Amino acid sequence: MNDKSDLLKQLKIDRSEEPESGSPGLLRLLGAVVVLLVVAALLFFFLRSDAIPISVAIARQQSAVAGGIGATLLDASGYVVARRQATVSAKITAKVTEVLIEEGQHVDKGAVVGRLDDTNIRAALEQSLAQLAYAKASLNQVNVNLANAERDYNRKNELFAQHFVSQSDLDNVKTTLDGLRAQLATTQRSVEVSARGVDAARRNLDDTVVRAPFAGVITVKAAQPGEIVSPISAGGGFTRTGIGTIVDMDSLEVEVDVNENFIARVHAGQPATIKLNAYPDWQIPAYVIAIIPTADRSKATVKVRIGFKSRDARVLPDMGARVAFLTESPAAGAAAGTATAPTAAVLVPADAVQAQGETGVVFIVRGDTVERRAVKLGASGGEGQQVLAGLNPGDRVAIGDLSKLADGVKVSIAQAAR
Repeated sequence: MNDKSDLLKQLKIDRSEEPESGSPGLLRLLGAVVVLLVVAALLFFFLRSDAIPISVAIARQQSAVAGGIGATLLDASGYVVARRQATVSAKITAKVTEVLIEEGQHVDKGAVVGRLDDTNIRAALEQSLAQLAYAKASLNQVNVNLANAERDYNRKNELFAQHFVSQSDLDNVKTTLDGLRAQLATTQRSVEVSARGVDAARRNLDDTVVRAPFAGVITVKAAQPGEIVSPISAGGGFTRTGIGTIVDMDSLEVEVDVNENFIARVHAGQPATIKLNAYPDWQIPAYVIAIIPTADRSKATVKVRIGFKSRDARVLPDMGARVAFLTESPAAGAAAGTATAPTAAVLVPADAVQAQGETGVVFIVRGDTVERRAVKLGASGGEGQQVLAGLNPGDRVAIGDLSKLADGVKVSIAQAAR
């Protein structure tokens, strides 16, 4: 019995030795956690870097252009245009009876492209011919009467010398002769007027035949048989202003708009290359024809005409084109006695430059700092920003928020060079 009592006492929990709430062990644990947090915050504060994150790009040499031409000075975009292009129309208003052209057809100068209704004009021509014939018949009659009057006057004059006729009879014959001579002059003028009328009628008849003013290719067929064409105005839904449009393909050139800040880099005769949007890998040799001496106020640009050095059937009007204006070749400069090596141009991404007109600022990466560098800018295009002076191929330039950078500022490269 006592053994069981002892066993029950051993199983009894002694509450008197239970630790009090908020014991020192728990407090020490919480204190250690707080100390670690404070130390970590201090380490982050004192050891954090002030470097500005940037990306880096490598300045690359601009690709050379074939043919001994120097580097690109400027890029501009525009369109292929034709210097000779015409909507072929008639000189009169009439109904179309025949159209002899189709789009893409080549026509020679003077070729018939269409015919108009000539019924009324032919009738007018026949009338003019009849009037001319009548005038000529009248002229013949006057000539016969005049010849008879001259013979009569000669006889009367001989008789008057022999005193067989009076002065009055001789004067009457002379008056008749003078009247017929005057009538002859009038009839001759009438024949001339009738002849001019025939010429006018024939010209009107010729105006019913529409001809090509120059050799070229038909790009638009504008009229169909049965429609009315008028050189004055459309006048209605079924009235056309012309038969079709003809383009002289030998007169094709490119017109581009050059920013007026860079127009000083362009001059007549300057070499250039043209890239058509339809054929981006095809570089077409070209040259500057002229700078049109006026500026567009709204766009601050000047229009420049660019000519093709060779013709190609792939070049079509209204194609989009991009023109690269080039420096003169060293060989050309030597021939002219002004041999100077063209400035080596490099390309960098556009967001690596703070541009200010023809100049700008880039930041060259030197280790973990940047160096501010002033540069001379060229064209900005799809390949990047052209730098004419101030950078060398292989220089590492910073890309990012350039407003936060300054000469000597520490940076950290957040992205690999590209």
